[in-house]
Amino acid sequence: MITAVRARTIIAQSNIAFGTSGARGLVEQFTDEVCAAFAVAFLSQLQHSATVKRVAIGLDRRPSSPAMAAACAGAARAMGLQVDYYGILPTPALAWQAMKDGVPAIMITGSHIPFDRNGIKFYRPDGEITKADEQAIVQSAAKLPAFEPALPPETSRARESYIARNLSLFSAGLLSGWRIGVYEHSAAGRDINIEVLSHLGAEVVSLGRTDTFVPIDTEAVTEEDKARGRAWSREHKLNAIFSTDGDGDRPLVADENGEWLRGDILGLLCARFLGIEALAVPVSCNTAIEACGHFANVLRTRIGSPYVIEGMQQLAGQHRQVAGFEANGGFLMHDLPTRDALLPALALFAAAREVNQPISALLANLPSRFTASDRIKNFPTEQSRALLATWQQNTAELEAALNLPAPIANINTTDGLRATLENGSIVHLRPSGNAPELRCYVEASSTALADNLVAHSLARLAGLPG
Repeated sequence: MITAVRARTIIAQSNIAFGTSGARGLVEQFTDEVCAAFAVAFLSQLQHSATVKRVAIGLDRRPSSPAMAAACAGAARAMGLQVDYYGILPTPALAWQAMKDGVPAIMITGSHIPFDRNGIKFYRPDGEITKADEQAIVQSAAKLPAFEPALPPETSRARESYIARNLSLFSAGLLSGWRIGVYEHSAAGRDINIEVLSHLGAEVVSLGRTDTFVPIDTEAVTEEDKARGRAWSREHKLNAIFSTDGDGDRPLVADENGEWLRGDILGLLCARFLGIEALAVPVSCNTAIEACGHFANVLRTRIGSPYVIEGMQQLAGQHRQVAGFEANGGFLMHDLPTRDALLPALALFAAAREVNQPISALLANLPSRFTASDRIKNFPTEQSRALLATWQQNTAELEAALNLPAPIANINTTDGLRATLENGSIVHLRPSGNAPELRCYVEASSTALADNLVAHSLARLAGLPG
């Protein structure tokens, strides 16, 4: 049925909002009409300044993703556009191909968020959209045309191009003699990861493959996955384990002992190996980045890849080699300005091979700053914001509420509430941008102190009156 309803009206009524990376909401909120409205709003916005004839579309393995992709594809065709459909693949693979082709892209993925949710990520021909683009999408006056949800035939071109890019960055035989476990679960790029590692000479051991979607959060590794990592390493005598979140833009890497690396430490080691001069990283990242003394400039940003990209753009005018990464490990380069999971893992493996040392030895040489993070699920965002607003005005109340081990020395409100204690430890609280969760990031002088501090802080938060 032909409708004259404007995209902004449909989007507003859906109650779906943009988070740190993409529009996120409950699966039931992403009706065909809502998905089409987002696609029309995005593509219409681009048409104001350029000729748009094609759009690239990809998706992750969530059961709800194909129907959402079909609605976006149907809306694009109703606008007269050709759809390049790449099926299930990592988000960076879709972005890489779209940028090469000079076309916009739409990725259907909820990344790591709970199973009952999903999302849509948008890419301009030059890379990930900005916060200003997000506002333009939700305020779009474009009208929704009559459309028929359907997906065109799938092509593997983006998959092949992404594999070729990663293989071109490292020497053949780089990983000869190494046994690497690939924790496949339901990751969009699980087959690609195995193919790339095998091409580079590794003996790959497949681990944990499942047809049921698993929402892996690389910033909050479960105790079950921690135990799995150690057990897999012992059983298979592995040099490393590699995995990603659902859409392949956040890495999860374990050393030869099966101990999972924090994403920001992985990013630090990757940037150092690549010879990066200046970094843009979120405020939540480990302060070992500055303490290691390797980088000429470290710009701290709000949490979210759009903010990191803005920071990289600022640094590009001052430095030749610029990159960015997030606490989740997603790495961003000038030629692929969106989070990538495969590059930082390969760079870490190459760094270890270059000095003929295990991964744990690379970690031992870094400044003794250790981070931990976790979150409280089903914690209303409004409650989180109210608490942080109160504590920002009264730090003594925050100290008492969390029973902190030392007085607060200073507060940083770049994104959430980040309290540095007089003993050097850090407690950072922030509402999730993707789900009703309150996240807690901590930093301390040892792993045990960091783990204890995050567990203690979350227990105190969970005990607060609702």
